[in-house]
Amino acid sequence: MTGNQKYPLVPQLRFPEFRNAGEWFTIELGEISQFVTERAGTTICTPYTITSGVGLISQEEKLGRTIAGNSLKNYIILQKNDFAYNKSATKAYPQGFIACYLGDERAAVPNSIFTCFRVNKKLVIPAFLDALFFNNLHGNWLRNRIAIGARAHGSLQVNDDDIRAIPIPLPSGSLSLAEQQKIADCLSSLDELITNESLKLDRLNTHKNGLMQQLFPRKGESIARLRFPKFQKDPEWRQVLLGDLCHMQAGKFIAAADLSEEFSDGLYPCYGGNGLRGYAKKFNRSGRYSLIGRQGALCGNVNLVDGNFYATEHAVVTTPKPGVSTDWLYYCLKFLNLNTYATGQAQPGLSIESLEKVPCVIPQDKDQEEQQKIADCLSSVDDLIAAQSHKVYLLKTWKKGLMQKLFPKFAEVSI
Repeated sequence: MTGNQKYPLVPQLRFPEFRNAGEWFTIELGEISQFVTERAGTTICTPYTITSGVGLISQEEKLGRTIAGNSLKNYIILQKNDFAYNKSATKAYPQGFIACYLGDERAAVPNSIFTCFRVNKKLVIPAFLDALFFNNLHGNWLRNRIAIGARAHGSLQVNDDDIRAIPIPLPSGSLSLAEQQKIADCLSSLDELITNESLKLDRLNTHKNGLMQQLFPRKGESIARLRFPKFQKDPEWRQVLLGDLCHMQAGKFIAAADLSEEFSDGLYPCYGGNGLRGYAKKFNRSGRYSLIGRQGALCGNVNLVDGNFYATEHAVVTTPKPGVSTDWLYYCLKFLNLNTYATGQAQPGLSIESLEKVPCVIPQDKDQEEQQKIADCLSSVDDLIAAQSHKVYLLKTWKKGLMQKLFPKFAEVSI
C-alpha cells in the first residue's frame, strides 16, 4: 500500500443491522465538544482524581482523605457525562488518560493537571467515546505531538489545539447514534461481567485473609482461634523468633541492563525488594523457597518461588530449619505483615538482623502435620484465587480484543 492510499474506515466486526450502513468517518474532537472551564468557587462539590485505566474516583475514596484544601475553589466543575483529561503519564497511558464522569453529584477536578470537555450528545454517545479513550485513541494521536520531557508542575505539556484536533471515528448516516449505542451497550455488559468476576476475586482474597487470622494465633497469643479437630487437644504453639524457624540470606546484585521485562525461553524470574523485578539470563538459586523483599516501598512482601530463579541483594532467601514446613513458613511470613518492621522514611528497608528478631509462634508437632494441614488449607484457597484471577485476566483480554474489532484500526483513523 502506498502512502496515498487509505483503507476503508470500517470496523472488522459490525453488528448485523449496521453492516450496510456505510463506512465510518472521522471528525475532530473540537467539532463535537466544547471545553469546560467553570471553576468551583464557593460551590459545594466533591473533589475527584483519576486512576488510569479505571476512571474518575473521589479523592476520599482513592486517597482516604481530601487533598484539595484551599485549591478547591480553582477546581473545574464536572457534570455527568463530562470528560476529564488527566495530563499525567503512566505506563499504560504515556500520553495521559481521559475518563468520563459517570456520577450524579457535582464533582470537581484540579485545573492544574486536567483539561475537561463536554460532548454534543446529538452527535456522539458519551459511553461510546469513553470506550475509544479507554482504548487510547487520544494517546495514538498525541504521541508525536507532546515534546519529550515537556512537563509543567509534573503534568504533560499538551496544546489545547492538539486536543481539539484528536480524530474521532464515528459511524455515518442516520443510524450513527444507534450503532454507537449498540457498541457502548455491548462493552458495558462486558464491563459488568468483569466487575462481577473481580468482586468474586476480592471476596476470595478477603476470605483468605480472614482465614489466616483464624489459623494463626494473634500477636502475643499461642493458641489459634480456629484449629483443626485433630489438633485441638495438642499443646499451645511455641513462642520463637523468626530466626529460629529459618536461615536467611540476601541474593546478589544484578545490573538493570541485564534484565528483560518480558519472559522468553532461556530466561529466569528475577526477584528484588518489591517482588518480581524482571527476567535474567542466569539464576543463582534452585528449589522451593520463600523470598522476603527487604528494600523499597513494598519491603516485607513475600513470594513463594519454585525452580530456578535469580535473587537480588534486596531479596532475602529463607531456608526452613529442621521441623519447619516450607509451605507453612510461607504463610507464616505472610501473616506476620513484615512491612510493619521496616525502618527508614525515604527508602524503607528490612535488615536480616531485624527480621531474625521478629517474634512468632509455631505448632509443637515434630512431624509438621499441623503445619502442613494449615498450608494445604490456605493453598487450596490460593488455587481458587489463581483460577479466578486468570478468569478476570481472560475477560479483560477478551474485551481488549473485542474493542480492536468493534472500532476501526487507529492507524487508519486520520483527518
